[in-house]
Amino acid sequence: MPSRGPYAKGVAKREEILKAALEVIARHGYRNTSTRELAAAVGLSEAGLLHYFGSKEKLFEAVLRARDEADLERFDQSDLIDKLIAIIRHNGDVPGLVQLYSTFSAEAGDPQHTAHEYFVDRYTGLREALAESVRARQSAGTLTPSADPATIAALLIALSDGLQIQSQFNLAAEPAELLDHLIHLLKT
Repeated sequence: MPSRGPYAKGVAKREEILKAALEVIARHGYRNTSTRELAAAVGLSEAGLLHYFGSKEKLFEAVLRARDEADLERFDQSDLIDKLIAIIRHNGDVPGLVQLYSTFSAEAGDPQHTAHEYFVDRYTGLREALAESVRARQSAGTLTPSADPATIAALLIALSDGLQIQSQFNLAAEPAELLDHLIHLLKT
């Protein structure tokens, strides 16, 4: 039975806000998107918008979480390495979200930042899942067995993030193609 009442309405409004924020930030970029603009997109005042998240930083953290969830649903590859490449290719179409991610991840390096734990958890989970994909490919004989799975996982994330940051500065090649090239080099 679906939830009813104020709680269900609040959850639905949060989802509406996050959907609108994903679209607006993807189109206009993190720096060119104000909370006032996001509030107007969903028919709220700026204070009303922030009521659902507590702060601007928590709102943008929620946007990144929603982006992660949408990416996992959007790309149905069972192999996380293939999924990562597909997500990076997709990110070329949403540079504003890449800008938000790169800016927020740098700021959240400070342990006092509200999104610090989000990034700690995100990177830990991603490293573990990518290491498992590396192990699966090694077991299948499609990736060199001499590569340490945890090391390769950390390098894939570093390369993914770094290439997407570079793409904001006129990188001549597509980040997904460069990552795919590395995977090809690691094949047996």
